[in-house]
Amino acid sequence: MFFQLAYKSLLYRKSSVILTTLALSISILVMFGVEHIREQAKSSFSNSVSGVDLIVGTRTGELNLLLYSVFRIGNPTNNMSWQSYTNISENALVSWSLPIALGDSHKGYRVLGTTSDYFTHFSYGEKQPLTFAKGDVFTQIIDVVIGSEVAKKLNYHVGDKLTLAHGIGSTSFSQHKDTNFRIVGILASTGTPVDQTLHVSLQGLELVHLPAKQRKNMLTHNSLALIDNAKLVPQSITALMLGLKSKIRIFQFQRSINTNTQEPLMAILPGIALSELWQTLSVAENTLRLVSALVVISTLFGLSAMLLTSIRERQQEIKLLRMIGASPLFIYWLIELEALLITLISTLLAIGILSMSLFYSKDFLLQEYGLSIHANVLSVNTIYAVGIILLLTILAAFPASLIAYKKANHY
Repeated sequence: MFFQLAYKSLLYRKSSVILTTLALSISILVMFGVEHIREQAKSSFSNSVSGVDLIVGTRTGELNLLLYSVFRIGNPTNNMSWQSYTNISENALVSWSLPIALGDSHKGYRVLGTTSDYFTHFSYGEKQPLTFAKGDVFTQIIDVVIGSEVAKKLNYHVGDKLTLAHGIGSTSFSQHKDTNFRIVGILASTGTPVDQTLHVSLQGLELVHLPAKQRKNMLTHNSLALIDNAKLVPQSITALMLGLKSKIRIFQFQRSINTNTQEPLMAILPGIALSELWQTLSVAENTLRLVSALVVISTLFGLSAMLLTSIRERQQEIKLLRMIGASPLFIYWLIELEALLITLISTLLAIGILSMSLFYSKDFLLQEYGLSIHANVLSVNTIYAVGIILLLTILAAFPASLIAYKKANHY
C-alpha cells in the first residue's frame, strides 16, 4: 500500500514529475557517461600494446615516443639510424625486435613499415596475438596487410590494389601512383590502432621513395620477393619495439640505450609511459567528474524545489491521510519514497539511454577516435554512484519531508 500510494501520488502530478525525471535522467546520463568513457578509454589505451618490454626511439619526451609509436598520434622529432637498430637487435639480451617506419598514409590512414615478425611478436590486450580475418602475411615487396577498420571503411578485400601517399593527411598531393600495393591480408579486429593501420614491408616503403626511374626499373626487372637488396635497406626507422630474454635485465638494458654515446636514443617502458599519460590527464579527468557531479547535484536541488512546491498543494491530501490513521512519520517517508522513486526511474532511464547510445555509436568511436567502448555501463563504480545519488536524494527531499511532517502534526 505504501508504494502504491507513492506511485498514485506521483501519477497525479505527472507533468512536473515527468519534467523533473527527464532533467535528472540527463544529468545522471552525463555523469555515468563521463565515468564510463573515462574508464573504457583507459582500458582501450592500455590494451593497445602488450608483451613489449621496451620501445626505442630518438630522444624526445616519453609520452611523445609512446603516442607516435603505438597510437599513431603525432610525429617523431627525428629517426633512429639503421645501424643503431642492427646493433640493438643483435644484442644477446634481445629475444625479438620489431622495427617501425612511419611517415606515409593512405586516405588518412597511417602506413606502418615493418617486418613479417611484427605479426608474430606484436600482441595487445592480455598478450593476445594478431590474427588474420582473411589472407596472410606479406611475402612480396608490394604486398600490404590492412587493419579491420581500414577494410570496413574503404570496402577493401584481399586482392585489391592501392597506392600510398607521402605524409599523414587525409588528402595528399604527393601520391606514389606508379606503385600499386596488393592487399594480401586483413587483420581481425583488435579495438586498437592496429585496426586503422596499413602494414607494409620496410623494403616496400623504401621502394616507393626511390627515384621514379630507378623504381620503375626495379619493378620491371627484379623479383618482388622479400629478399635482401642493398638498394632497399632503410637508412633509418622511426622506432623499435623490443622483447627481452630476461625481464630482470630490462632496466639495465634501458640504461645502456639511454646512455649510448654513438647516437642520442631513449628507451621507455610502455606501462610506465602510460602511467605518466594518465597523470598528465588527471586534472582534466577530475574536472570532468566534478562538473558532471555538480550537474547531478543541481538537478537534485530542482527535485527538492519541486517537492517543496507540491507540499503547499497537498495540504488537503495530508489532512485526509491523517484522518484515515496515517502517522506524521508515515507522511514523512511517503515524501522521501516519492523522491527515491523519481531518482530510481531517472537512473534506469539514464542507464538505458546511455547503453543504447554506446551500442549504436561504438563503430563511430572506434573509427574516428580509435576507442573501443563497451555498451555495458554496469560496474562496481556504477553501483557505488547509484548509492551516493540515492543518499543525496534523501537529503534533497528532507526539507519537503520535514515540512510535511510538521503539517501532519497540526492535524
